[in-house]
Amino acid sequence: MSRSLVYQWCTWFGEGRASLGDEPKSGRPKTSTNKENTTRVDELIRCDRRMKIRKIALKLKIPKSTVHEIVHDTLGYQKVSARWAPKMLTEDHKLQRVEISQRLLQRCQQDNGDEDTTHIGVGPGGDFQANNNLFENLIFGDESWVHLNTPETKRDSMTWKHPSSPVTKNAKDVILLDILPQGQCINAARYCSTLDRLKEAIRRKRPGLLRRGVVLQHDNATPHSANLTQQWLQRYGWEILSQPAHSPDLAPSDFHLFGPLKRHLGGLAFETEDDLISELRNWFDNLDVDFFQVGINSLLSRWQKCIDLHGDYVEK
Repeated sequence: MSRSLVYQWCTWFGEGRASLGDEPKSGRPKTSTNKENTTRVDELIRCDRRMKIRKIALKLKIPKSTVHEIVHDTLGYQKVSARWAPKMLTEDHKLQRVEISQRLLQRCQQDNGDEDTTHIGVGPGGDFQANNNLFENLIFGDESWVHLNTPETKRDSMTWKHPSSPVTKNAKDVILLDILPQGQCINAARYCSTLDRLKEAIRRKRPGLLRRGVVLQHDNATPHSANLTQQWLQRYGWEILSQPAHSPDLAPSDFHLFGPLKRHLGGLAFETEDDLISELRNWFDNLDVDFFQVGINSLLSRWQKCIDLHGDYVEK
């Protein structure tokens, strides 16, 4: 407290003031900040914790300043933002990431066992490019949630806090878009069913790939590593491309596909599940072939960066 303010309070107390609280002020009394509006604001936030103050004000037809006061001062809400937090990699994790990246890069430098023939080059912009049997036979599979209402940006994804779809693709285009019905979860049996559909889709869209041998990359999620899934893969002779644990930065489906998909859905709201599925199919159908090639080519540079960073996460 400043010296002048101390003098001011001494003067007020000398004049007979006995309270430290604010005295009643002249002007129009507040009518919006009442118990009824406070209850209604609280109900709206509990129904949708991403609702903005502007939208609450429009719904209740009260000033935004009043809503702000109710939300923050009366109800005590504050905004928190959800974001991807990478796992704290141990030295063993980093070593595994480096070893697998080195092994995959070495494999890309071989052509049917001929180590003198390299198929890795540098394209425009310094990006690595590959023309290799591994990439010809490689299929990426992963799962992601999609929602009827997707936030527009990270800021819009913030929620008030009081004190899906398996996709399998390769470098050419999407081979299979397998959408799980709402309310169901992926397990080993359901994943094997997806692999059955993938095998038939490969037979139709990639003649000869089943004969040459499929190389599948998926993460180590429980449905992927379960005994039932391993038996299915062994039965049909599919090879699994090594994928380090806790490494979404080395999986094109994570660092290249799902990000643009979520950005496309950002700000869109769908009335029904069918509307959402239709939008998903349209988005995948309209993707350019080069989109997938860029994602595949970036794997090579990411493997190299992972090695250079001694196993730390690759950001770009």
